[in-house]
Amino acid sequence: MHPPVAFGRKRPVNLTLSENLVAQAKNYTTNLSATMESLLAEYVVRQQQDHLSRQQLADACAADWNAVHDAIGSFADEHSTL
Repeated sequence: MHPPVAFGRKRPVNLTLSENLVAQAKNYTTNLSATMESLLAEYVVRQQQDHLSRQQLADACAADWNAVHDAIGSFADEHSTL
């Protein structure tokens, strides 16, 4: 799992954004950089949570499949030529 999002040292970055969208956003915030950083942090947290959720689902699926295999063996066992 990824570490939680932390606000650390800041540095300038280049973004290409719609002029119209930026102009509209400035009507709602006095600090566009802070607003973008906050929104980006929320996005990263959501992505991390989604990744963790998918990983947990995959782990549960593998555990269930392993339990079936332990209980009844492999479907391929009866077709093995070994």
